[in-house]
Amino acid sequence: MKEQLRQAIQTALKQCYSDGTLDSGERPGEIQLEIPKNADHGDFSTNLAMMLAKPERKPPRKIAEALVAALEGNPLCDKIEIAGPGFINFRLAATCWYEVLDRVVEQGSTYGRSDVGHGTKIQVEFVSANPTGPLHIGHGRGAVVGDAVAAVLQAAGFEVQREYYINDAGNQIQTLGRSILLRLRELQGEKIDFPEDGYQAPYVTELAAQYRAEHDELIGVAEEEAIERCARFGIKEILKWIEADLKDFGIEFDNWYSEKSLYDRDMVDQELKKLADKGLSFEQDDALWLRTTEFGDDKDRVLIKSDGSYTYFASDVAYHMEKFDRGFDRVIDVWGADHHGYIPRMKAMLSGLGHAPEDLEVLLIQMVNLLRDGKPYIMGKRSGNFITLKDVVGEVGRDACRFFFLMRRCDSQLDFDLELAKQQSSDNPVYYVQYAHARVCSINRNAAEAGIVLPEKGKIDYSCLELADELALVKQLARYPETVVNAALNYEPHRVIFYLQDLAAQFHSYYNRHRVLVDDTATSLARLYLVNSVRIVLANALSLLGLSAPDRM
Repeated sequence: MKEQLRQAIQTALKQCYSDGTLDSGERPGEIQLEIPKNADHGDFSTNLAMMLAKPERKPPRKIAEALVAALEGNPLCDKIEIAGPGFINFRLAATCWYEVLDRVVEQGSTYGRSDVGHGTKIQVEFVSANPTGPLHIGHGRGAVVGDAVAAVLQAAGFEVQREYYINDAGNQIQTLGRSILLRLRELQGEKIDFPEDGYQAPYVTELAAQYRAEHDELIGVAEEEAIERCARFGIKEILKWIEADLKDFGIEFDNWYSEKSLYDRDMVDQELKKLADKGLSFEQDDALWLRTTEFGDDKDRVLIKSDGSYTYFASDVAYHMEKFDRGFDRVIDVWGADHHGYIPRMKAMLSGLGHAPEDLEVLLIQMVNLLRDGKPYIMGKRSGNFITLKDVVGEVGRDACRFFFLMRRCDSQLDFDLELAKQQSSDNPVYYVQYAHARVCSINRNAAEAGIVLPEKGKIDYSCLELADELALVKQLARYPETVVNAALNYEPHRVIFYLQDLAAQFHSYYNRHRVLVDDTATSLARLYLVNSVRIVLANALSLLGLSAPDRM
Protein backbone atom coordinates (compact mmCIF):
# COMPACT_ATOMS: atom_id res chain seq x y z
CA MET A 1 0.00 0.00 0.00
CA LYS A 2 2.83 2.38 0.79
CA GLU A 3 4.31 2.03 -2.68
CA GLN A 4 0.93 2.64 -4.32
CA LEU A 5 0.49 5.81 -2.28
CA ARG A 6 4.01 6.92 -3.10
CA GLN A 7 3.29 6.55 -6.81
CA ALA A 8 0.03 8.50 -6.43
CA ILE A 9 1.94 11.36 -4.76
CA GLN A 10 4.55 11.30 -7.54
CA THR A 11 1.75 11.60 -10.09
CA ALA A 12 0.22 14.52 -8.16
CA LEU A 13 3.61 16.25 -8.01
CA LYS A 14 4.03 15.93 -11.79
CA GLN A 15 0.56 17.39 -12.27
CA CYS A 16 1.44 20.39 -10.09
CA TYR A 17 4.53 21.05 -12.20
CA SER A 18 2.54 20.56 -15.39
CA ASP A 19 -0.22 23.03 -14.49
CA GLY A 20 2.18 25.57 -13.00
CA THR A 21 0.94 25.30 -9.42
CA LEU A 22 4.55 24.42 -8.55
CA ASP A 23 7.38 25.62 -10.74
CA SER A 24 10.76 24.49 -9.40
CA GLY A 25 10.68 21.14 -11.18
CA GLU A 26 12.44 19.66 -8.14
CA ARG A 27 12.50 15.87 -8.20
CA PRO A 28 13.05 14.63 -4.66
CA GLY A 29 14.55 11.18 -4.14
CA GLU A 30 12.21 8.60 -2.72
CA ILE A 31 9.19 10.27 -1.17
CA GLN A 32 9.28 9.64 2.56
CA LEU A 33 6.16 8.06 4.03
CA GLU A 34 5.95 7.35 7.74
CA ILE A 35 3.31 5.66 9.86
CA PRO A 36 2.08 8.28 12.38
CA LYS A 37 2.57 7.34 16.04
CA ASN A 38 -1.01 8.44 16.67
CA ALA A 39 -3.39 6.30 14.61
CA ASP A 40 -5.93 9.15 14.67
CA HIS A 41 -3.62 11.04 12.29
CA GLY A 42 -4.11 8.47 9.55
CA ASP A 43 -2.27 5.57 7.96
CA PHE A 44 0.68 7.47 6.47
CA SER A 45 2.25 10.90 6.64
CA THR A 46 4.73 12.71 4.38
CA ASN A 47 6.94 15.78 4.87
CA LEU A 48 7.25 16.33 1.11
CA ALA A 49 5.82 19.86 1.28
CA MET A 50 8.51 20.92 3.74
CA MET A 51 11.22 19.31 1.59
CA LEU A 52 10.02 21.38 -1.39
CA ALA A 53 9.69 24.68 0.51
CA LYS A 54 13.21 25.89 -0.27
CA PRO A 55 13.32 25.16 -4.03
CA GLU A 56 9.73 26.37 -4.46
CA ARG A 57 10.29 29.47 -2.30
CA LYS A 58 6.79 28.96 -0.86
CA PRO A 59 5.40 28.17 2.62
CA PRO A 60 5.12 24.39 3.16
CA ARG A 61 1.37 24.60 3.78
CA LYS A 62 0.89 26.31 0.41
CA ILE A 63 2.73 23.46 -1.29
CA ALA A 64 0.78 20.92 0.72
CA GLU A 65 -2.50 22.49 -0.41
CA ALA A 66 -1.43 22.18 -4.04
CA LEU A 67 -0.52 18.50 -3.62
CA VAL A 68 -3.76 17.72 -1.78
CA ALA A 69 -5.77 19.40 -4.55
CA ALA A 70 -3.98 17.27 -7.14
CA LEU A 71 -4.75 14.13 -5.15
CA GLU A 72 -8.45 14.93 -4.81
CA GLY A 73 -10.67 12.09 -5.96
CA ASN A 74 -7.92 9.46 -5.83
CA PRO A 75 -9.70 6.17 -4.98
CA LEU A 76 -6.76 5.08 -2.85
CA CYS A 77 -7.43 7.77 -0.23
CA ASP A 78 -10.42 8.03 2.05
CA LYS A 79 -9.21 11.21 3.73
CA ILE A 80 -6.27 13.63 3.26
CA GLU A 81 -5.43 16.31 5.80
CA ILE A 82 -2.72 18.94 6.25
CA ALA A 83 -1.26 19.09 9.75
CA GLY A 84 1.20 21.34 11.56
CA PRO A 85 3.68 23.26 9.42
CA GLY A 86 2.87 21.22 6.31
CA PHE A 87 2.70 17.49 6.98
CA ILE A 88 0.20 15.66 4.79
CA ASN A 89 -1.69 12.84 6.51
CA PHE A 90 -3.41 10.11 4.52
CA ARG A 91 -6.12 7.69 5.56
CA LEU A 92 -6.51 5.02 2.92
CA ALA A 93 -9.84 3.55 1.87
CA ALA A 94 -10.70 0.28 3.63
CA THR A 95 -11.40 -1.39 0.27
CA CYS A 96 -7.78 -0.76 -0.75
CA TRP A 97 -6.47 -2.34 2.43
CA TYR A 98 -8.46 -5.52 1.94
CA GLU A 99 -6.73 -6.10 -1.39
CA VAL A 100 -3.74 -7.06 0.78
CA LEU A 101 -5.54 -10.27 1.77
CA ASP A 102 -5.77 -11.31 -1.86
CA ARG A 103 -2.04 -10.70 -2.31
CA VAL A 104 -1.22 -12.77 0.77
CA VAL A 105 -3.38 -15.68 -0.39
CA GLU A 106 -2.18 -15.47 -3.99
CA GLN A 107 1.53 -15.28 -3.12
CA GLY A 108 1.34 -17.77 -0.27
CA SER A 109 4.78 -18.78 1.00
CA THR A 110 6.48 -16.13 -1.17
CA TYR A 111 4.56 -13.21 0.39
CA GLY A 112 7.12 -10.87 1.92
CA ARG A 113 9.89 -11.72 -0.54
CA SER A 114 11.20 -9.06 -2.91
CA ASP A 115 13.97 -8.22 -5.38
CA VAL A 116 15.32 -5.19 -3.56
CA GLY A 117 18.82 -6.71 -3.54
CA HIS A 118 18.86 -7.26 -7.33
CA GLY A 119 21.13 -10.29 -6.88
CA THR A 120 23.94 -8.39 -5.16
CA LYS A 121 26.42 -11.03 -3.94
CA ILE A 122 26.93 -11.00 -0.18
CA GLN A 123 28.92 -13.37 1.97
CA VAL A 124 27.92 -13.80 5.60
CA GLU A 125 30.68 -15.35 7.71
CA PHE A 126 29.59 -16.38 11.18
CA VAL A 127 30.29 -18.68 14.11
CA SER A 128 33.89 -19.40 12.95
CA ALA A 129 34.72 -20.67 16.45
CA ASN A 130 38.20 -22.09 16.90
CA PRO A 131 37.99 -25.88 16.45
CA THR A 132 39.45 -26.44 19.90
CA GLY A 133 36.26 -27.37 21.76
CA PRO A 134 32.46 -27.62 21.59
CA LEU A 135 30.32 -24.60 20.79
CA HIS A 136 29.19 -22.63 23.83
CA ILE A 137 26.05 -20.58 24.33
CA GLY A 138 27.74 -17.39 23.13
CA HIS A 139 28.55 -19.07 19.81
CA GLY A 140 24.87 -20.00 19.59
CA ARG A 141 23.73 -16.38 19.57
CA GLY A 142 26.19 -15.49 16.82
CA ALA A 143 25.10 -18.55 14.87
CA VAL A 144 21.43 -17.59 14.90
CA VAL A 145 22.10 -13.93 14.14
CA GLY A 146 24.33 -14.82 11.18
CA ASP A 147 21.87 -17.38 9.84
CA ALA A 148 18.91 -15.00 10.23
CA VAL A 149 20.78 -12.10 8.60
CA ALA A 150 21.56 -14.36 5.65
CA ALA A 151 17.90 -15.45 5.49
CA VAL A 152 16.41 -11.94 5.45
CA LEU A 153 18.96 -10.87 2.83
CA GLN A 154 17.95 -13.78 0.62
CA ALA A 155 14.28 -12.93 1.12
CA ALA A 156 15.05 -9.38 -0.03
CA GLY A 157 16.65 -10.55 -3.27
CA PHE A 158 20.34 -10.72 -2.41
CA GLU A 159 22.52 -13.67 -3.44
CA VAL A 160 23.98 -14.96 -0.18
CA GLN A 161 26.67 -17.42 0.81
CA ARG A 162 27.01 -18.65 4.39
CA GLU A 163 30.63 -19.38 5.33
CA TYR A 164 32.40 -20.81 8.38
CA TYR A 165 36.07 -19.77 8.67
CA ILE A 166 38.02 -22.56 10.36
CA ASN A 167 40.86 -21.14 12.46
CA ASP A 168 42.97 -24.27 12.05
CA ALA A 169 46.38 -22.59 12.09
CA GLY A 170 48.32 -20.90 14.86
CA ASN A 171 49.21 -21.36 18.50
CA GLN A 172 45.79 -22.49 19.71
CA ILE A 173 45.96 -25.50 17.38
CA GLN A 174 49.40 -26.40 18.69
CA THR A 175 48.05 -26.10 22.23
CA LEU A 176 45.17 -28.44 21.36
CA GLY A 177 47.56 -31.00 19.86
CA ARG A 178 49.88 -30.83 22.87
CA SER A 179 46.93 -31.17 25.28
CA ILE A 180 45.64 -34.29 23.51
CA LEU A 181 49.15 -35.78 23.40
CA LEU A 182 49.68 -35.25 27.13
CA ARG A 183 46.31 -36.85 27.97
CA LEU A 184 47.22 -39.73 25.67
CA ARG A 185 50.44 -40.26 27.61
CA GLU A 186 48.45 -40.21 30.85
CA LEU A 187 46.24 -42.96 29.45
CA GLN A 188 49.43 -44.89 28.66
CA GLY A 189 50.40 -44.72 32.34
CA GLU A 190 52.80 -41.79 32.34
CA LYS A 191 52.63 -39.24 35.15
CA ILE A 192 52.06 -35.86 33.48
CA ASP A 193 52.35 -32.37 34.92
CA PHE A 194 49.59 -30.81 32.80
CA PRO A 195 50.31 -27.16 31.90
CA GLU A 196 47.93 -24.40 33.03
CA ASP A 197 47.63 -23.06 29.47
CA GLY A 198 46.54 -26.45 28.13
CA TYR A 199 42.94 -27.36 27.36
CA GLN A 200 41.69 -28.73 30.67
CA ALA A 201 38.17 -29.89 29.81
CA PRO A 202 37.16 -33.59 29.90
CA TYR A 203 36.58 -33.69 26.14
CA VAL A 204 40.37 -33.56 25.64
CA THR A 205 40.76 -36.83 27.53
CA GLU A 206 37.91 -38.27 25.46
CA LEU A 207 39.71 -37.27 22.27
CA ALA A 208 42.92 -38.83 23.54
CA ALA A 209 41.10 -42.09 24.29
CA GLN A 210 39.52 -42.07 20.84
CA TYR A 211 42.91 -41.44 19.20
CA ARG A 212 44.39 -44.33 21.16
CA ALA A 213 41.58 -46.64 20.05
CA GLU A 214 41.82 -45.69 16.37
CA HIS A 215 45.55 -45.02 15.82
CA ASP A 216 48.99 -46.06 16.96
CA GLU A 217 50.13 -44.70 20.32
CA LEU A 218 52.83 -42.45 18.79
CA ILE A 219 55.64 -44.41 20.41
CA GLY A 220 58.94 -43.33 18.91
CA VAL A 221 57.34 -40.42 17.00
CA ALA A 222 59.16 -37.10 17.33
CA GLU A 223 57.45 -34.63 19.68
CA GLU A 224 56.66 -32.05 17.00
CA GLU A 225 55.18 -34.64 14.66
CA ALA A 226 53.17 -36.22 17.49
CA ILE A 227 51.67 -32.85 18.41
CA GLU A 228 50.77 -32.20 14.77
CA ARG A 229 49.06 -35.60 14.39
CA CYS A 230 47.06 -35.07 17.58
CA ALA A 231 46.13 -31.54 16.53
CA ARG A 232 44.84 -32.62 13.11
CA PHE A 233 42.92 -35.48 14.68
CA GLY A 234 41.41 -33.14 17.28
CA ILE A 235 40.38 -30.56 14.67
CA LYS A 236 38.70 -33.21 12.53
CA GLU A 237 36.70 -34.64 15.44
CA ILE A 238 35.76 -31.30 16.99
CA LEU A 239 34.56 -29.99 13.62
CA LYS A 240 32.27 -33.03 13.45
CA TRP A 241 30.81 -32.01 16.83
CA ILE A 242 30.42 -28.41 15.71
CA GLU A 243 28.77 -29.31 12.41
CA ALA A 244 26.38 -31.73 14.14
CA ASP A 245 25.45 -29.21 16.85
CA LEU A 246 24.80 -26.52 14.24
CA LYS A 247 22.71 -28.88 12.10
CA ASP A 248 20.61 -29.76 15.16
CA PHE A 249 20.24 -26.01 15.63
CA GLY A 250 18.93 -25.60 12.07
CA ILE A 251 22.11 -24.10 10.63
CA GLU A 252 24.06 -25.34 7.62
CA PHE A 253 26.89 -23.61 5.79
CA ASP A 254 27.48 -23.32 2.07
CA ASN A 255 31.24 -23.33 2.59
CA TRP A 256 33.74 -24.28 5.27
CA TYR A 257 36.96 -22.34 4.67
CA SER A 258 40.25 -23.43 6.22
CA GLU A 259 42.73 -20.82 7.46
CA LYS A 260 45.48 -23.40 6.98
CA SER A 261 44.54 -23.63 3.30
CA LEU A 262 45.55 -19.99 2.89
CA TYR A 263 49.11 -20.94 3.81
CA ASP A 264 49.03 -24.25 1.94
CA ARG A 265 48.09 -22.38 -1.28
CA ASP A 266 50.55 -19.57 -0.58
CA MET A 267 47.59 -17.17 -0.54
CA VAL A 268 48.88 -15.13 2.40
CA ASP A 269 52.08 -14.18 0.59
CA GLN A 270 50.20 -13.55 -2.66
CA GLU A 271 47.71 -11.21 -1.02
CA LEU A 272 50.41 -9.41 0.98
CA LYS A 273 52.33 -8.86 -2.26
CA LYS A 274 49.27 -7.06 -3.67
CA LEU A 275 49.40 -4.70 -0.68
CA ALA A 276 53.11 -4.11 -1.23
CA ASP A 277 52.57 -3.41 -4.94
CA LYS A 278 50.06 -0.71 -3.99
CA GLY A 279 52.43 0.82 -1.46
CA LEU A 280 50.15 -0.10 1.41
CA SER A 281 52.79 -1.95 3.41
CA PHE A 282 56.31 -1.04 4.52
CA GLU A 283 59.29 -2.62 6.28
CA GLN A 284 60.55 -1.29 9.60
CA ASP A 285 62.61 -2.91 12.36
CA ASP A 286 62.86 -6.08 10.26
CA ALA A 287 59.06 -6.43 10.31
CA LEU A 288 56.37 -5.86 7.66
CA TRP A 289 53.70 -3.31 8.53
CA LEU A 290 50.38 -2.29 6.99
CA ARG A 291 49.77 1.47 6.61
CA THR A 292 46.39 1.44 8.33
CA THR A 293 46.88 4.92 9.87
CA GLU A 294 46.47 6.42 6.41
CA PHE A 295 42.90 5.15 6.43
CA GLY A 296 41.74 6.05 9.92
CA ASP A 297 43.31 3.42 12.19
CA ASP A 298 45.02 4.65 15.37
CA LYS A 299 48.33 2.93 14.52
CA ASP A 300 49.94 0.86 11.79
CA ARG A 301 49.67 -2.92 12.16
CA VAL A 302 52.28 -5.66 11.96
CA LEU A 303 51.77 -8.32 9.28
CA ILE A 304 55.06 -10.23 9.59
CA LYS A 305 57.10 -10.09 12.79
CA SER A 306 60.84 -9.51 12.92
CA ASP A 307 61.38 -13.26 13.45
CA GLY A 308 59.62 -13.95 10.14
CA SER A 309 56.40 -15.36 11.64
CA TYR A 310 53.00 -14.18 10.50
CA THR A 311 50.62 -12.37 12.82
CA TYR A 312 46.97 -13.39 13.11
CA PHE A 313 46.21 -10.13 11.34
CA ALA A 314 48.16 -11.27 8.27
CA SER A 315 45.94 -14.27 7.61
CA ASP A 316 42.82 -12.23 8.42
CA VAL A 317 43.90 -9.63 5.86
CA ALA A 318 44.61 -12.27 3.23
CA TYR A 319 41.32 -14.02 3.93
CA HIS A 320 39.27 -10.85 3.55
CA MET A 321 41.11 -9.82 0.40
CA GLU A 322 40.47 -13.27 -1.05
CA LYS A 323 36.75 -12.97 -0.26
CA PHE A 324 36.46 -10.10 -2.69
CA ASP A 325 38.64 -11.98 -5.17
CA ARG A 326 35.89 -14.60 -5.15
CA GLY A 327 33.43 -12.02 -6.48
CA PHE A 328 31.46 -10.93 -3.45
CA ASP A 329 30.15 -7.36 -3.60
CA ARG A 330 29.78 -7.12 0.15
CA VAL A 331 31.07 -9.06 3.14
CA ILE A 332 29.39 -9.38 6.53
CA ASP A 333 31.31 -10.73 9.53
CA VAL A 334 29.60 -11.77 12.75
CA TRP A 335 32.12 -11.42 15.59
CA GLY A 336 32.13 -11.49 19.35
CA ALA A 337 32.02 -8.06 20.97
CA ASP A 338 35.61 -8.49 22.19
CA HIS A 339 36.77 -8.16 18.56
CA HIS A 340 35.58 -4.56 18.18
CA GLY A 341 39.19 -3.34 17.95
CA TYR A 342 39.72 -5.29 14.74
CA ILE A 343 37.08 -3.40 12.81
CA PRO A 344 39.03 -0.15 12.11
CA ARG A 345 42.11 -2.00 10.89
CA MET A 346 40.13 -4.30 8.59
CA LYS A 347 38.19 -1.40 7.13
CA ALA A 348 41.45 0.55 6.78
CA MET A 349 43.01 -2.28 4.80
CA LEU A 350 40.02 -2.56 2.48
CA SER A 351 39.85 1.22 2.03
CA GLY A 352 43.43 1.12 0.85
CA LEU A 353 42.38 -1.38 -1.79
CA GLY A 354 39.61 0.90 -3.00
CA HIS A 355 36.62 -0.63 -1.23
CA ALA A 356 33.83 1.51 0.21
CA PRO A 357 33.38 1.35 4.01
CA GLU A 358 30.02 -0.40 3.62
CA ASP A 359 31.62 -3.23 1.62
CA LEU A 360 32.58 -4.75 4.98
CA GLU A 361 29.97 -4.84 7.72
CA VAL A 362 30.82 -6.27 11.12
CA LEU A 363 28.04 -7.30 13.50
CA LEU A 364 29.20 -7.57 17.10
CA ILE A 365 27.51 -10.14 19.33
CA GLN A 366 27.15 -9.28 23.00
CA MET A 367 27.15 -11.78 25.83
CA VAL A 368 24.25 -14.01 26.83
CA ASN A 369 23.33 -14.08 30.51
CA LEU A 370 21.84 -17.48 31.25
CA LEU A 371 19.12 -17.34 33.91
CA ARG A 372 16.76 -19.73 35.63
CA ASP A 373 13.67 -18.10 37.10
CA GLY A 374 15.36 -14.74 36.70
CA LYS A 375 18.55 -15.70 38.57
CA PRO A 376 22.03 -16.38 37.12
CA TYR A 377 22.37 -20.06 36.41
CA ILE A 378 25.27 -22.44 35.88
CA MET A 379 24.19 -25.77 34.45
CA GLY A 380 25.39 -29.01 35.99
CA LYS A 381 26.38 -30.60 32.69
CA ARG A 382 29.38 -28.61 31.55
CA SER A 383 32.37 -28.81 29.22
CA GLY A 384 35.37 -27.09 30.72
CA ASN A 385 34.41 -23.69 32.05
CA PHE A 386 31.58 -22.90 29.63
CA ILE A 387 28.00 -23.94 28.96
CA THR A 388 27.62 -25.73 25.66
CA LEU A 389 25.07 -24.79 23.03
CA LYS A 390 24.08 -28.45 22.84
CA ASP A 391 23.11 -28.41 26.53
CA VAL A 392 20.84 -25.38 26.12
CA VAL A 393 19.17 -26.62 22.93
CA GLY A 394 18.65 -29.99 24.59
CA GLU A 395 16.85 -28.38 27.52
CA VAL A 396 14.64 -25.76 25.88
CA GLY A 397 14.44 -26.90 22.23
CA ARG A 398 15.60 -25.41 18.94
CA ASP A 399 12.70 -23.01 18.39
CA ALA A 400 12.83 -21.39 21.82
CA CYS A 401 16.60 -21.08 21.67
CA ARG A 402 16.61 -19.44 18.22
CA PHE A 403 13.71 -17.12 19.11
CA PHE A 404 15.27 -15.94 22.39
CA PHE A 405 18.64 -15.31 20.73
CA LEU A 406 16.91 -13.00 18.22
CA MET A 407 14.76 -11.06 20.66
CA ARG A 408 17.25 -8.21 21.09
CA ARG A 409 19.65 -6.31 18.88
CA CYS A 410 22.79 -8.40 18.60
CA ASP A 411 24.93 -5.61 20.12
CA SER A 412 22.77 -5.59 23.28
CA GLN A 413 23.31 -8.00 26.16
CA LEU A 414 20.69 -10.73 26.30
CA ASP A 415 19.07 -12.33 29.34
CA PHE A 416 18.00 -15.89 28.52
CA ASP A 417 15.69 -17.43 31.12
CA LEU A 418 15.63 -21.21 30.71
CA GLU A 419 12.42 -21.76 32.64
CA LEU A 420 10.57 -19.05 30.71
CA ALA A 421 11.73 -20.55 27.41
CA LYS A 422 10.14 -23.89 28.38
CA GLN A 423 6.80 -22.52 29.57
CA GLN A 424 3.70 -23.29 27.53
CA SER A 425 1.93 -20.05 28.30
CA SER A 426 1.47 -16.56 26.93
CA ASP A 427 4.40 -15.45 29.11
CA ASN A 428 6.73 -17.35 26.79
CA PRO A 429 7.07 -15.19 23.65
CA VAL A 430 7.85 -18.02 21.23
CA TYR A 431 4.93 -20.10 22.51
CA TYR A 432 2.68 -17.04 22.23
CA VAL A 433 3.60 -16.53 18.57
CA GLN A 434 3.42 -20.18 17.56
CA TYR A 435 0.12 -20.59 19.37
CA ALA A 436 -1.40 -17.93 17.11
CA HIS A 437 -0.59 -20.12 14.11
CA ALA A 438 -1.93 -23.24 15.84
CA ARG A 439 -5.14 -21.40 16.76
CA VAL A 440 -5.90 -20.62 13.11
CA CYS A 441 -5.27 -24.27 12.24
CA SER A 442 -7.76 -25.23 14.96
CA ILE A 443 -10.30 -22.81 13.49
CA ASN A 444 -9.78 -24.45 10.09
CA ARG A 445 -10.48 -27.88 11.57
CA ASN A 446 -13.67 -26.59 13.19
CA ALA A 447 -14.71 -25.02 9.89
CA ALA A 448 -14.12 -28.30 8.04
CA GLU A 449 -16.24 -30.18 10.58
CA ALA A 450 -19.03 -27.64 10.02
CA GLY A 451 -18.76 -28.08 6.25
CA ILE A 452 -17.32 -24.58 5.71
CA VAL A 453 -14.72 -24.53 2.93
CA LEU A 454 -11.93 -21.93 2.98
CA PRO A 455 -12.88 -19.51 0.19
CA GLU A 456 -10.70 -18.77 -2.81
CA LYS A 457 -9.36 -15.38 -3.84
CA GLY A 458 -12.12 -13.11 -5.17
CA LYS A 459 -14.91 -15.00 -3.40
CA ILE A 460 -15.12 -12.77 -0.32
CA ASP A 461 -17.58 -10.05 0.60
CA TYR A 462 -15.20 -7.57 2.25
CA SER A 463 -18.10 -5.49 3.53
CA CYS A 464 -18.48 -8.20 6.18
CA LEU A 465 -15.10 -7.19 7.62
CA GLU A 466 -16.33 -4.02 9.26
CA LEU A 467 -14.64 -4.23 12.65
CA ALA A 468 -11.75 -1.93 13.57
CA ASP A 469 -9.82 -4.99 14.81
CA GLU A 470 -10.14 -6.59 11.38
CA LEU A 471 -8.83 -3.56 9.54
CA ALA A 472 -5.97 -3.30 12.03
CA LEU A 473 -4.99 -6.93 11.30
CA VAL A 474 -4.98 -6.28 7.56
CA LYS A 475 -2.77 -3.22 8.00
CA GLN A 476 -0.35 -5.30 10.05
CA LEU A 477 -0.20 -7.93 7.29
CA ALA A 478 0.54 -5.18 4.78
CA ARG A 479 3.62 -4.16 6.79
CA TYR A 480 5.31 -7.56 6.58
CA PRO A 481 7.14 -7.13 3.22
CA GLU A 482 8.57 -3.79 4.32
CA THR A 483 9.61 -5.31 7.65
CA VAL A 484 11.65 -7.96 5.83
CA VAL A 485 13.29 -5.38 3.57
CA ASN A 486 14.22 -3.15 6.51
CA ALA A 487 15.54 -6.13 8.46
CA ALA A 488 17.73 -7.02 5.46
CA LEU A 489 19.02 -3.54 4.66
CA ASN A 490 19.86 -2.86 8.31
CA TYR A 491 21.10 -6.39 9.13
CA GLU A 492 18.59 -6.54 11.98
CA PRO A 493 16.61 -9.80 11.99
CA HIS A 494 15.17 -8.95 15.41
CA ARG A 495 12.76 -6.66 13.52
CA VAL A 496 11.00 -9.78 12.25
CA ILE A 497 10.73 -11.09 15.82
CA PHE A 498 9.16 -7.81 16.92
CA TYR A 499 6.77 -8.00 13.97
CA LEU A 500 5.75 -11.56 14.87
CA GLN A 501 5.03 -10.56 18.45
CA ASP A 502 2.90 -7.62 17.33
CA LEU A 503 0.96 -9.69 14.79
CA ALA A 504 0.37 -12.50 17.28
CA ALA A 505 -0.81 -10.03 19.92
CA GLN A 506 -3.28 -8.45 17.49
CA PHE A 507 -4.59 -11.83 16.39
CA HIS A 508 -5.03 -13.18 19.93
CA SER A 509 -6.86 -9.99 20.88
CA TYR A 510 -9.17 -10.35 17.88
CA TYR A 511 -9.75 -14.04 18.61
CA ASN A 512 -10.60 -13.37 22.25
CA ARG A 513 -13.08 -10.62 21.38
CA HIS A 514 -14.78 -12.01 18.28
CA ARG A 515 -15.88 -15.40 17.00
CA VAL A 516 -14.60 -16.32 13.54
CA LEU A 517 -17.31 -18.83 12.70
CA VAL A 518 -20.70 -17.23 13.24
CA ASP A 519 -24.27 -17.83 12.09
CA ASP A 520 -23.94 -15.56 9.06
CA THR A 521 -22.19 -17.54 6.32
CA ALA A 522 -20.75 -14.53 4.46
CA THR A 523 -19.22 -13.15 7.65
CA SER A 524 -17.78 -16.56 8.57
CA LEU A 525 -16.15 -16.90 5.15
CA ALA A 526 -14.70 -13.39 5.27
CA ARG A 527 -13.29 -13.88 8.75
CA LEU A 528 -11.91 -17.30 7.81
CA TYR A 529 -10.17 -15.69 4.83
CA LEU A 530 -8.73 -13.01 7.12
CA VAL A 531 -7.36 -15.33 9.81
CA ASN A 532 -5.86 -17.65 7.20
CA SER A 533 -4.02 -14.68 5.74
CA VAL A 534 -2.67 -14.14 9.25
CA ARG A 535 -1.66 -17.80 9.36
CA ILE A 536 0.23 -17.52 6.07
CA VAL A 537 2.22 -14.50 7.24
CA LEU A 538 2.95 -16.06 10.64
CA ALA A 539 4.22 -19.20 8.89
CA ASN A 540 6.33 -17.17 6.45
CA ALA A 541 7.97 -15.10 9.17
CA LEU A 542 8.59 -18.09 11.44
CA SER A 543 10.07 -20.09 8.58
CA LEU A 544 12.27 -17.16 7.59
CA LEU A 545 13.91 -17.27 11.03
CA GLY A 546 14.25 -21.05 11.05
CA LEU A 547 11.30 -21.62 13.40
CA SER A 548 8.47 -24.11 13.07
CA ALA A 549 4.80 -23.20 12.64
CA PRO A 550 2.94 -25.95 14.52
CA ASP A 551 -0.61 -26.98 13.64
CA ARG A 552 -1.40 -28.05 17.22
CA MET A 553 -0.07 -27.04 20.62
